[in-house]
Amino acid sequence: MTENNQQSKPVGVFGVGNALVDILALVEDDFVGEHSLNRGSMTLVDAERQAGLLHNLAHTSLQLRSGGSAANAMIALAQSGGTGFYSGKVAKDTNGEFYRQDMIAAGIEFDVHPAPPSNGPTGTCLVLTTPDAERTMCTNLGVSTTLAATDIDVERLKQCQYSYIEGYLWDAPEPRKASIETMEQSKRNGVKVSFTFSDSFLVDRFAGDFHKLVTDYCDTIFCNADEVRRFCEMESLEDCARKMGELVDLAFITDSENGCLVVENRQIVHVPGFPVRAIDTVGAGDAFAGGVLFGLTNGYSAAQAARWGNYLASSVVQVHGPRLEELPAKKVEEIVAG
Repeated sequence: MTENNQQSKPVGVFGVGNALVDILALVEDDFVGEHSLNRGSMTLVDAERQAGLLHNLAHTSLQLRSGGSAANAMIALAQSGGTGFYSGKVAKDTNGEFYRQDMIAAGIEFDVHPAPPSNGPTGTCLVLTTPDAERTMCTNLGVSTTLAATDIDVERLKQCQYSYIEGYLWDAPEPRKASIETMEQSKRNGVKVSFTFSDSFLVDRFAGDFHKLVTDYCDTIFCNADEVRRFCEMESLEDCARKMGELVDLAFITDSENGCLVVENRQIVHVPGFPVRAIDTVGAGDAFAGGVLFGLTNGYSAAQAARWGNYLASSVVQVHGPRLEELPAKKVEEIVAG
C-alpha cells in the first residue's frame, strides 16, 4: 500500500446523498403484502403513509441509524480506516441532531447547515426486513429534497481524491442540481467522480440522464447486475460489462453471492464473493462501495479494492441493519492478501 497519494490528497472521499434516519424493523412476509408494499424495493411515501406503517409496528422493536445510501457507504469507508466528508440535508430537529452526532461518531465529517423546521422534518426511511433477508424500504425524503448546489463545500471537495454521488438524488430537482455541481467541480479540480445507480427503478426512470452522466462526468460506476442489465438493455452480464468498459475507465458490477465484476480499461476481472448465510441485505451494496472506495484511495488495485468490498458486503448481510458494529479495519491486509 502506498502513502504518497494520501500526502497530496489527505482526504479520501466527498460523499453526497439523501440524509435519512433509517428506522429498522424485522417483519413477517404478511406485513409487506397486507400493506401493498413494493417488496424488495424502495418506495417514496408521504409522512402520513409512513406514520400509519409505524403505528402498525407499535409492538415491534425498532432501531435507528443515520442512513441513506451514500451515507452508509461513507460509514463503511470510515470503518475501513478511510476518511471523508459527507453532504446531505437534515432539519434542525431531534432526528437531524441524532443524524449529525451519529455520523460524527462513525468517523465522517458532516458539514451541511441544518434547515429550519418550517422547511420540513429530517427525512426518514422505514426499512422492513423479512425472514428471507429481503429488505423493503418506505422513504419520506423530508427536508433532504432541499439539498442545493450551494450546500456543496467546494473547498472541502478539492481536498478529496474521489467524489461519490448516489442515484437516489435524482428524485428531486434541487439535489439533482447539487449532484451535477459536485460532478462539475470534481472535474475542474482533479477529483475523480464515482456514481452509484442506487436502484433499478431509477435506471428506468432516468435512463437518459444516467447515460449522459456516465458519458460526461463519471470515472467510476457502481451498480448491481439488475441495474446494469437495464442500463445497457442487454441480458448477458458479460456483454453489459463490455459495454460499461466502453463508457467509463472503471466499473464495479455486483452480483450477489457471486461476487462482482471489475471492468478496468476494458478488461473484465471476476472477483469471487464470500459465501455466507444472509439475514438482512440492507446496506450490502453501500458497504461494498465504501470498501472499494477505501481501497482505491489507499493504494490498492481495483481487484484488491473489490475483494475488500465483497468482504464488507458479506459481513453486513449477516447483521440486522446497514452497518457493522465492530470496526473491520484490522482485517484489511488479511482479506486483500487472500
